[in-house]
Amino acid sequence: MDILYLMILCSVSLAAIFLIVFIVYARKGQFEDDESPAVRILFDSGEIKEKDEKGNKDKDEKK
Repeated sequence: MDILYLMILCSVSLAAIFLIVFIVYARKGQFEDDESPAVRILFDSGEIKEKDEKGNKDKDEKK
């Protein structure tokens, strides 16, 4: 019966640690961009660089 109490204590402690880590990283913005990694795999690396360069040029011209 004592081992059951120990296992419950360990599992609750581990769950609390994971919750704290999740909250810390969520506040840092780790999970904000959830769409682009899924779409990035569909493009070649050259296409992404070209789009980024064009986007930066457009932003510079607007300034």
